[in-house]
Amino acid sequence: MSKYKAVIFDLDGTLLYTLEDLKNSANYALSKHGIDTCSLHEIQYRVGNGVQKLMERCIPGGLDNPEFETIFSDFKQHYKLHCNDNSGPYDGIPEVLQKLKEHGYKLAIVSNKFMDATKELAELYFKDTIDVAIGETKDIKKKPAPDTVIEAMRILGVVADECIYVGDSDVDINTAKNSGMPCISVAWGFRTRQEQIEAGGTIFAEKPSDIFDIVDNKD
Repeated sequence: MSKYKAVIFDLDGTLLYTLEDLKNSANYALSKHGIDTCSLHEIQYRVGNGVQKLMERCIPGGLDNPEFETIFSDFKQHYKLHCNDNSGPYDGIPEVLQKLKEHGYKLAIVSNKFMDATKELAELYFKDTIDVAIGETKDIKKKPAPDTVIEAMRILGVVADECIYVGDSDVDINTAKNSGMPCISVAWGFRTRQEQIEAGGTIFAEKPSDIFDIVDNKD
């Protein structure tokens, strides 16, 4: 019997490909205010710490820009309407979630994406498999702080020793470490394997089905 009872997933870059919609919403807000837009590659390396941090990295001057709050608001309004235009699960993800669910594992999403979008995407794509979806709010520290993971564990009724985390970045590796659980780093996300190794990653899934094999290992 596996020692794990629950699997906690990052969302963007782990379960869902979301870069195009993040880029489009960021560029909508930037261009509306006469600011140069960002390439997909630039967006890829600015995500991971929540959408406010993404926009801080895209807007000249960041939080010191007097228009920051207006531009950020425009981004959020656009993204709320268009967060699913080009997004979707990576191939093999729905199947591995279903298999984990069928084998009795509790499943959660913990994301730095704001709460409304996290819950909307979780409901749209994973309503039959994901038990809990938690995004960014003003009331709880975002990853890599352990607070959102702790909240997910509380709702699921599990402790850290019974959980394993799955993500695609240094933020996720540090989140798992801060939460007292191991991290499966995925090969298909927004950071390379080498970048994840340099961040301390030691367990790797080359394809989604590997997640089940790692979690369900009886050793």
